[in-house]
Amino acid sequence: MAAGKWIGGFLGFITAGPLGALAGFALGSLFDHGLDEVNKPGSEGHNNREYSNAYEAYSGYGSGGYGNGSYGGYGQQHAYEGERNSFMFSLLVLASYIINADGRIMHSEMELVRRFLLQNFGMAAKQQGEEILLKLFEQQKRMGMQQYRTVIQDSCHQIRANMMYEQRLQLLNFLVMIAQADNVVSPEEIQALKEVALHMGLEASDVDQMLGMHGGGSSATSATSLEDAYRILGVSPDASNDEVKAAYRKMALKHHPDKVAALGEDVRRAAEKKFQEINDAKDKIYKARGI
Repeated sequence: MAAGKWIGGFLGFITAGPLGALAGFALGSLFDHGLDEVNKPGSEGHNNREYSNAYEAYSGYGSGGYGNGSYGGYGQQHAYEGERNSFMFSLLVLASYIINADGRIMHSEMELVRRFLLQNFGMAAKQQGEEILLKLFEQQKRMGMQQYRTVIQDSCHQIRANMMYEQRLQLLNFLVMIAQADNVVSPEEIQALKEVALHMGLEASDVDQMLGMHGGGSSATSATSLEDAYRILGVSPDASNDEVKAAYRKMALKHHPDKVAALGEDVRRAAEKKFQEINDAKDKIYKARGI
């Protein structure tokens, strides 16, 4: 199976650190399928040099590659691909931790990831994304949950150092959506989400607000209730009108979709949905208060 579009480009900051180690394990076998194509004369990745494996070729390590601080002639488009692909692989790594936080790998959670990859990257990426997740689950089992948890925490620190704040918020938002795919968010999943958030330099309250946006993980809870509207804005029903307005401005600024546009149209659309939920929460509160 040839490497898909979102896999077969520069890998950005995940070529090093704990994410790089996981990438070498989870992506290496996928890349090796495409090594002959990469080394063909005249191919985009050839550039008159040989690579020991396709992971090295795609990640840009080796003479003149991304790993030594140079783009090796690939240009700005590949820098963009590196940023986007780093985001997507980071999502799969953290998803492997959140999905299995309660000791159960639910079909609905896996299906949400498959559907996201299929809709935005095509059938090959859907198949490869699932294969990557299965390899990450395999690594998790091999290492044991406690050691894997340490790797996840270190990966979160790497993400924090290399990814913009607004992109980290969107990454967390996707993880919350995955946790809610079966309409039940367990205490273990909530704890894992908050742990990931804190290690990425975000706040535990960001998780609570996102759970409120998506209905709190329970079919019995309406995402459009007044209670959830306050939760989304992160204020108490007893807050003053000025405090509510300030909370809305803060949330709107944090989650504006333009701030994640560099990650692609699909990520921007997801951010727009979240931004609309913030505005809907504001409208509900303003209407109830007569503001």
